[in-house]
Amino acid sequence: LLAFPSYFFLKAAATDDPSGMGGVGTYSVTGDLSYIDFDSGEETIADGTPFVLNLNTDALSSEDQGKNIVGVLVSMSYQEDETQQGALGSPCVTGGYSPDTVTGTASHLEFTNSADGQNQGGNGAHDVTTEWFNSSMIGTEVEGLSESEIAEQLDSNGAGMGDYTIEISVQANSQNSPGCTRSDTGETVTYTVQLIVLDYAITPYIEIEDL
Repeated sequence: LLAFPSYFFLKAAATDDPSGMGGVGTYSVTGDLSYIDFDSGEETIADGTPFVLNLNTDALSSEDQGKNIVGVLVSMSYQEDETQQGALGSPCVTGGYSPDTVTGTASHLEFTNSADGQNQGGNGAHDVTTEWFNSSMIGTEVEGLSESEIAEQLDSNGAGMGDYTIEISVQANSQNSPGCTRSDTGETVTYTVQLIVLDYAITPYIEIEDL
């Protein structure tokens, strides 16, 4: 029992400088994600005319600015703004609403990602996430890297600060049917923008048989 702490310390260091981060070895990596509310709203977006939202982390509190920001999440929801008119003002009894495509793009520095969603003639929702950390390491044992090399792939080192551009566009569709005229010029989209924060831990992985 007295020897175990010393053994653990030596395995954790695995380097010529035990006071620094551990050297090349096997490490368990864990992490928890949390979110900072960045912006939200509702926008009626015309077909073919993207809505562009420019944001900057200067708007954050000093506490949030000090966090390990590793991504941005945009969540969108939308219904169906299509109108229809039957013959002589009567309700339409043929055809149906056409699905519309909503595209969200989230960009920061050189990182960008897009995702599409459809309302399927009714309600719809989807997210788009842009990240700049190695999420595949979380919840795994990483071999062949030093502790500092692992940290470099998990810590943004301030890369999450600065300008963000969010773009939402709509491709509206409508189709007439016998006795029914339909029109769709866009959709109303409700959106939220959140910054993704990663808190992580790197610990030496020790096999029991090594003791």
